[in-house]
Amino acid sequence: MKDYYQILGISKGASPDEIKKAYYKLAHKFHPDKGGDEKKFKEINEAYQILSDKEKRSQYDRFGRVFEGGEPGFDFQWPGEDLMSILKRFLEPILEIWAIWLKTFSVLARLEEKKI
Repeated sequence: MKDYYQILGISKGASPDEIKKAYYKLAHKFHPDKGGDEKKFKEINEAYQILSDKEKRSQYDRFGRVFEGGEPGFDFQWPGEDLMSILKRFLEPILEIWAIWLKTFSVLARLEEKKI
């Protein structure tokens, strides 16, 4: 989990003015057009977007992340992997076995037809 306060070099009790000052200082220092690190600049911008918004900052302080839209309880994300990837990994072997079974069954059905 990213520590937005650490990224901006401020304390958790920082005022909106302190957040803005820290952001402007770091954004100026790391701006890609001025030879700065683009990845670091994006990280600084992300931290500012969260901490400068009263509601997002409150969510971040309470839950360690921001929930875009909806209630926090309905925005669950699997750590490290999304639900579809997990289901795909689980179901692929089952579907492969089922496909083999269907092929075998169709071959057996054709053999049975030839006997009659």
